[in-house]
Amino acid sequence: MSLTSILSAEAIENAIKDCQAPDSFCYKKFFQLCGLSSKTPKEIKDVFQILDEDNSGFIEESELKFFLQRFVPGARTLTEAETKSFISAADDDNDGRIGAEEFQTMVLA
Repeated sequence: MSLTSILSAEAIENAIKDCQAPDSFCYKKFFQLCGLSSKTPKEIKDVFQILDEDNSGFIEESELKFFLQRFVPGARTLTEAETKSFISAADDDNDGRIGAEEFQTMVLA
């Protein structure tokens, strides 16, 4: 399964373009632009599984840094500040990583 089987390539490209500058990433805007926030819980879970590269059931900080590259291989990495604010926005149980339920809650918020 690929992200483009769930989201349109054009929407992904627009979302990536919007946050090209370092420290310009806003997860809410990104999820809206790429179309993820209008997907079903099942589709959001599928996207989570693609982003969870090591299949641990969590997206850790090391995976989150390369979040944009999961969507477009040539995209930039997230800055440390962006990565930390992304995790703190979703990490409801304060374990330092994002679980599938936390990811879904964040996307649909």
